[in-house]
Amino acid sequence: MTEIGFIGLGNMGGPMVRNLIGAGHAVTAYDLAPGKLAAAVGDGARAAASVAEAAAGEAVITMLPAGPEVRAVFTGDGGVLHAARPGALLIDCSTIDLDTARAVARAAAEAGHEMLDAPVSGGMAGAEAGTLTFMVGGTEAAFARARPILEAMGRTIIHAGAAGAGQAVKMCNQLMLAVSMIGVGEAFTLARKVGLDPAVMYDVCSTATSRSWALTDYCPEPGILETAPSSRGYPAGFTAAMMLKDLRLVRAAAEGAGADAELAAHAAQLYERYCAAGHGASDFSGIIRMIKGEV
Repeated sequence: MTEIGFIGLGNMGGPMVRNLIGAGHAVTAYDLAPGKLAAAVGDGARAAASVAEAAAGEAVITMLPAGPEVRAVFTGDGGVLHAARPGALLIDCSTIDLDTARAVARAAAEAGHEMLDAPVSGGMAGAEAGTLTFMVGGTEAAFARARPILEAMGRTIIHAGAAGAGQAVKMCNQLMLAVSMIGVGEAFTLARKVGLDPAVMYDVCSTATSRSWALTDYCPEPGILETAPSSRGYPAGFTAAMMLKDLRLVRAAAEGAGADAELAAHAAQLYERYCAAGHGASDFSGIIRMIKGEV
């Protein structure tokens, strides 16, 4: 059993806490939203009254909205770096910009703590099921310490490299996912317009060279996969607004690295339009509705 402080109990953080408790860890949880904190207490966590109180454990995990919140929680007055016990293991599972991830990791090292950036893939369903993929940046030693904790929340735990590497992999993953989902949506839209049966289209392409996760596991065309959001009115497993946030991080990283990312830029423009039309809270696969001209 490890004493873990967990800060950020949203759609991802709440289920992650439940899985940590289910694996036998003692969790002290904190969130600004009283309802979310109460839910974690109902799952067996102890409530913390502040970031500092939550940061008193052997390990501290954060799941926060963006870079500014991560900086504030770690380096602000009463933040994690001031309150954590000597040698505590710090794990940030947020998806944030590379500059923040690396800057906070440096500040943690200067304060005598090991820190990992460990963003996740798998969405809310993966968080609930404990099947997330963790892509982890940091030292080998810190990764070895973290693995038993991360295994309580995920199925695939991969050390990607030094500090920031986890965020870098996550951005590249999101770039591929966004572009492939838009491509699948355009293909099904074209298929209908030229008279193809979407089910036949799926049967062929799911076994052909166009096979992808966006097609075979999360098909955006309604009525193909019962388990996909598309067949249930596009309830969010991963929202369009979250995809747009991630694509903006991709564009910033590409600009900073001098990398060509034209498809990322175009995908971001499409998701900007979709979210601006009022669909940011729906599943990101629902962008097919905009491609079809339905919304």
